[in-house]
Amino acid sequence: MRRVVLLLVSLGLLSATPAHAAGGPVPPAFGGAGVSAPGGGDNFVALYAGADRTLITRIRRSDGSVGRSRVIRGTFGVPGVTFDGINTGLSADGGTLVLSSGFDARSPSTRLRVLDARTLRTRQRITLRGLSTVDAISPDGRWLYLVDYRDGNAASYDVRAYDLDRHRLLARPIVDPREPEEKLQGFPITRVSSADGRWAYTLYTGDEPFIHALDTEGRTAVCIDVPASVATDPAGVHMTLDGNHLTLTGSRPLADVDLKSYKVSEPAAAAPATPKATATPKPAAKADSGPSLALWLLPLVALGAVAVLARQRRARQSATRSRAAAGHSG
Repeated sequence: MRRVVLLLVSLGLLSATPAHAAGGPVPPAFGGAGVSAPGGGDNFVALYAGADRTLITRIRRSDGSVGRSRVIRGTFGVPGVTFDGINTGLSADGGTLVLSSGFDARSPSTRLRVLDARTLRTRQRITLRGLSTVDAISPDGRWLYLVDYRDGNAASYDVRAYDLDRHRLLARPIVDPREPEEKLQGFPITRVSSADGRWAYTLYTGDEPFIHALDTEGRTAVCIDVPASVATDPAGVHMTLDGNHLTLTGSRPLADVDLKSYKVSEPAAAAPATPKATATPKPAAKADSGPSLALWLLPLVALGAVAVLARQRRARQSATRSRAAAGHSG
């Protein structure tokens, strides 16, 4: 047990915290909670393994145990999508995982690695010109959505679709058909996705805050303008999806969005609380910190996976040498 604790503490120095930036593309995530599919039981975490290597680990959310790990060549992280630490790249069916290298100013290109999420084996290697970040992936893993920063300009970008089946980037950007000339400007603050993984609702703030509703199956989007009050404290805004209603809340309710009509309304002021009769206080229920703690410990388990992989590699090498020696002696 002591050995396990020491491994966890050691790996804690390697795990990355969510990005906190003033603007621009969200960098890939190393460590942390990684990414999981809606309702899925596994988190996929990327960790820098040294010497231009990345350790990809699938970790069970229920108990933090390692399901499968693989070291791949290159430095690839789980794509970050918003500045509050939400990540993407895993299809809702749990079959496709996309990793990103981020952007290197010395080489103006973006590299992506597409893995089979079940085996963690590489399916595709993609290199794109300029700066692009992964925005979303369709539930069946066919359509990958990218934020294409034109000329490396963080304030000017398009959302593009990449067909993973046909290995091609579609030329036409994904736009709101109601306003096809509308340009996207702003910084991604937070996101909520539908339970089936089809819709991704991302709050952008800037001069005019809006929600970018991306249909990852239909390859279309809707831009929903929200009240300017959302931009006063963007870091504190939380979005909740309940059926066809999206609620934005900060220190107070900010807006309600009807996702059928895309009508936005400001919530009615909360009625004053009615005084209740004094009652004998009941003992407070103990908070269930298990899932939250497990998420924080997810990247910590990966160091054990590194050690296991190293031992397996040494064992295979030793077995190979033994067979070779036996062949020579025979």
